[in-house]
Amino acid sequence: MKYKLNDALKLKVMSHLTVIYPNENVDVLAGELIHLMKLDEDCVKANSHHNRWDETDIWMIAYGDSIQSPNCMPLQSLFHFARRHLSGLINGVHILPFFPYSSDDGFSVINFSQVNESLGTWQDIEAISKEFHLMGDLVVNHCSSRSLWFENYKQCKHPGKDYFITVDDDFDVSQVVRPRTSALLRTVETFEGKKKVWCTFSHDQVDLNYQNPQLLWEMIKTIKLYLDNGVRIFRLDAVAFLWKKSGTPSIHLKQTHEMVRLFRTLIEHHSEDAIIITETNVPNTENLSYLGNANEAHAVYNFSLPPLLLQALNSGNCQHLKQWLVTMPPSQMGTFYFNFIASHDGIGLRPAEGLLDQSEINELANCMKEFGGRISWRTSDDGQDKPYEINITLFDALQGTNKGPDRWQIARFMCAHGVMLALEGVPAIYIHSFLGTQNYYQGVEHTNHNRTINRFKWNEHELEALLAADNHHSVVFNKMKQLLSIRRKESSFHPNAEQFVLHINDELFGFWRQSIDRKDKVFCIFNVTNQVQPLDLTCLNLPHDGTWQDLVSNTRYQDIYETVKLKPYQFVWLKVNV
Repeated sequence: MKYKLNDALKLKVMSHLTVIYPNENVDVLAGELIHLMKLDEDCVKANSHHNRWDETDIWMIAYGDSIQSPNCMPLQSLFHFARRHLSGLINGVHILPFFPYSSDDGFSVINFSQVNESLGTWQDIEAISKEFHLMGDLVVNHCSSRSLWFENYKQCKHPGKDYFITVDDDFDVSQVVRPRTSALLRTVETFEGKKKVWCTFSHDQVDLNYQNPQLLWEMIKTIKLYLDNGVRIFRLDAVAFLWKKSGTPSIHLKQTHEMVRLFRTLIEHHSEDAIIITETNVPNTENLSYLGNANEAHAVYNFSLPPLLLQALNSGNCQHLKQWLVTMPPSQMGTFYFNFIASHDGIGLRPAEGLLDQSEINELANCMKEFGGRISWRTSDDGQDKPYEINITLFDALQGTNKGPDRWQIARFMCAHGVMLALEGVPAIYIHSFLGTQNYYQGVEHTNHNRTINRFKWNEHELEALLAADNHHSVVFNKMKQLLSIRRKESSFHPNAEQFVLHINDELFGFWRQSIDRKDKVFCIFNVTNQVQPLDLTCLNLPHDGTWQDLVSNTRYQDIYETVKLKPYQFVWLKVNV
């Protein structure tokens, strides 16, 4: 439904801006932002509790050059792969930063308004958006030190002169929380002398100064450009660090949360299918705060899931995974959890803080090193270096347990995805999990960056040949597609369908889902060990009406009093057939 701009929208935008800029003329600024988004011409009436997703929503995460071909541009190769192999199984694609960049594989953006010419064009982006829901990264916290803005900053001219955070000796940074061990401040030469600028992540990634409303105007301009070119889902990268204040941790500040609300208001009034997802790799309770009261992000990355699921499968004990799931609040209508277990970065360990003991985190990290992984570090509040992230492909991470490698790698790998696909929320699968990609050691040696281990670039022709042959890549790919096909048909797997945790034992992880209309139920039980485990169906309190069928294997169970023997890492999705 479209309607002419009314005072309500402007008042809402002004209310956001008043929190962020109490000393600015927010009436004028609100009008400028609304005009920039073309919402003064017409806009969508937003419904904060409306679900814009269902059980058919499944995402693939990939770099624009994850698949390369000598015959076409990388974005076109990626599009061809998704359309050829995954059409009807996924309906969303997250293309990681596709802009010109200077480091961090795209997250040090040189120009927010251009597509990296080595990947393709805006036309290629728009073509993908016409067949798949398209997610793009809004790298809100920082930009490249090689950007025009930063060059102008050093020359003390516009645009850029006031776009970066200059820190003087009076600014107290003693409490700042950040995920790196490098120096926070970088000294740069400018036409006005030496200045110290804020760099949360690296000295090539200089933090932007949102205390300057003109910088906000530039970012809203970028959002409008993305919308015009087919992006409908915005991943707010590293948004938790956006606002800085002397004497504070400079993370999760009230202005940051209000900025997310402002982005949401403007974006969802532009397009009724637009979604904001926050990327905040922090402890669980901090992460959940970005859902607000269904008035902030539509979704949050479910960062605690990867380390807890990996720990359960590595130890053969689901106690911590189960305890965490019990404490997770159901997502409100109009919000959802963005579930993933592998990403371009790695397996973050901060989201496991408070959920795993430090000794358990260290044990997991040490095991992953034995499996060929790398460990990235951060400096904690007490000045100690702690493991921040495990860098390893998920396929290699699941090659064994804390006892060492074994023969259950594929079964364990599929069990992990069985959990993710059945959980409350929208699942997202990293392209290298689809393909069973292994650790890319040559890439790490070439870049000297740990994260490169999970960023292999496939040759399209070689990949097609592998998928057509008999090997672990084709086995994983076909099993994954089978699970996606099953999930998409079940209303009990709606992202907002009810979820109830089963308390069986530490070897069997279980929960059941109930469709929003309460007509269907699916009981999901997973053997997280490398031993056969008995499942007594009576402990599930299955309703007596009808025959129960395992959707994964098509096995039927007529006697709900029997004991089922689950093979190592076998899992069942049980649904009643009346």
